[in-house]
Amino acid sequence: MAKATRVLYWFRTDLRVHDSPALHAALALNPEVLYPVWTWDPEYVFSHRVGVNRFNFLLESMHDLSAALTTRSPESRLLVVRAPPQMAIPALCRQWKITHLVYERDTAGYAAIRDSEVVKRVRALGGTEVLAVHGHTLYDPQRVVAANHGKPTMSLASWRKAAQGLPEPERPLPPPEKLPPPGDTDLGDAFTRKNQPIGCDTDLNEDTRETELHCYDHIAGPNNEFAIPSMDELGLPPATTSIYGGETEALRRLDAYCRDKVRVATFAKPKTSPAEFDPPATTLLSPYLKFGCLSSREFLWRVRDAVDEYVKSNGDAKKSKPASKPPENLEGQLLFREMYYAAECAQGINFGQVRGNSICRFIDWKLPNQYAADGSKLVPRPRGNAVDEERFQSWKEGKTGFPWIDAIMRQLRLEGWIHHLARHSVACFLTRGQCYISWERGAEVFDELLIDWDPCSNAGNWMWLSCSAFFSSYYRVYGVKSFPEKFDKTGKLVRKFCPELAKFPDKYIYAPHTAPIDVQKKAGCIIGRDYPMPILDDKLEKERCISRIKMAYKKGYHGDHEAVLSERATAELEGAHDKGSESADRAADSGDVGEGVGDGPAGSGIGRGGEGVQVDQRSRSDEQGTRKSKRAGGVQNSEGSSKRRKTDRKVDEFFSKK
Repeated sequence: MAKATRVLYWFRTDLRVHDSPALHAALALNPEVLYPVWTWDPEYVFSHRVGVNRFNFLLESMHDLSAALTTRSPESRLLVVRAPPQMAIPALCRQWKITHLVYERDTAGYAAIRDSEVVKRVRALGGTEVLAVHGHTLYDPQRVVAANHGKPTMSLASWRKAAQGLPEPERPLPPPEKLPPPGDTDLGDAFTRKNQPIGCDTDLNEDTRETELHCYDHIAGPNNEFAIPSMDELGLPPATTSIYGGETEALRRLDAYCRDKVRVATFAKPKTSPAEFDPPATTLLSPYLKFGCLSSREFLWRVRDAVDEYVKSNGDAKKSKPASKPPENLEGQLLFREMYYAAECAQGINFGQVRGNSICRFIDWKLPNQYAADGSKLVPRPRGNAVDEERFQSWKEGKTGFPWIDAIMRQLRLEGWIHHLARHSVACFLTRGQCYISWERGAEVFDELLIDWDPCSNAGNWMWLSCSAFFSSYYRVYGVKSFPEKFDKTGKLVRKFCPELAKFPDKYIYAPHTAPIDVQKKAGCIIGRDYPMPILDDKLEKERCISRIKMAYKKGYHGDHEAVLSERATAELEGAHDKGSESADRAADSGDVGEGVGDGPAGSGIGRGGEGVQVDQRSRSDEQGTRKSKRAGGVQNSEGSSKRRKTDRKVDEFFSKK
């Protein structure tokens, strides 16, 4: 008699029942029992920066998934085991006599390392087959990397070339109508505090907690019911976001958005406004894609069908607005997400940092990651220069004295989401624009505060915006006043999230420190008392950043270079800055114009994964200063210069259209 199939289905970033290839693969085994399991991993509770809004979104999504499971099997629910998966999954497989462990494959960062260890331990036990199924992205990153000869996809063009030989994404799978029940959930002696240690040397979320953490007091929850943890058990205050988690909400939002066929078909990401917030100018579906509450194929095909209906209904009518195309359209946003996933898959765990990262240019940023003599990263990071630390904290808290930057950072903290061009503004300001602080610090803050944080898109976007990889036009800097004025001269976003400035006239809303004192008194806000003075001279610091990055580009080091690993590169650049400051100023006035060295996407440089990234846009008021900066910023490079000149021309064409 054949042995009965007993499946443990391990949920992770696939919190849905619609279009789940891994869940369908599990059900195709015709199991007698199916255990839907989530492991409450201490890595994310202690060693990963996770803010209240993302934790809350996750918990809501887990509850929604559990309800969907119960709908399909009254005895089924999400079984949360509060232990490290590296220990919990093998123990459960042994205790529950599991014949098949099934999960959706995750190729990114820590998850890939975690899964490898889990699989190794499960297979060592014997008797359990492991089935990892692709499903989080449109294309399997591992297959894309193989088609790209093992190299990271550094542009949308290179990604497209690698993916063109792979099968097109299939239409989404329907949700299962029924599920097998779970079997006996008795844990026996599978878990003890000796073999299941909970805790960490460092709790990176300690400052966020208001009360003591209790989520690990019991392996199966307070009443041994495998309950989903609560914010109280995590010691966290209530969430502040208005974005509700879960598959049900994801599909509701997608349905509502796709009803407007014109909006879907003519969507162009660069033309959306970062100043709009209620409702936002984009779909706000990125958090649902991040947690797998919405499948990327469901999104893709709903968008394609809506565009097809729009085109058919409008025919060749000359008055109809043509449908937009990748990379600006909605489908294009998914493609940049795919590019980042493939790049990270090829690069590995170093993708999220400078050190050891061969695709990341080395720039001697302030406040970089710090490492011990053995090469291990120091956590928490030792404090750096007091001025740099103060600037970083002001940026993080939305207290820089630049209202556009501050409003965005306050919106981020409150809602857990900001428009992609808002992300560009604050990322540019922190790194190559004004503060010259490492993108690693900015990525950490986004890691903590963004609901849609993604290890691939977040690191990729920060490298792009800091001109450390993917993009090289570092002389193009977002204006702290001129850029937001392109979208909204009245300052709606500032008035909403910096209410102390709400009564300032439009003329001063983006630069209130320039308002006469009588205007400040009338607005009920004295700059320097009720709202901070600017923490720096934005124009002066922009020129300094450009000059320093130019020197770093000339050195040409990347994160895996011996000079970087030995920290010699930092000393070299500091010496070059000291010796070359006067000559750099002269070069800014008389130097030749060259092309930036880099591997940015051939073509437009528009749009990236998740909430996407478009190439910097600038207003006429930025252009005079930028021309001077461009002379300082150009670095000649004969290899591939023709292609780069072509790319730069297309970038300039893109700017001129704005």
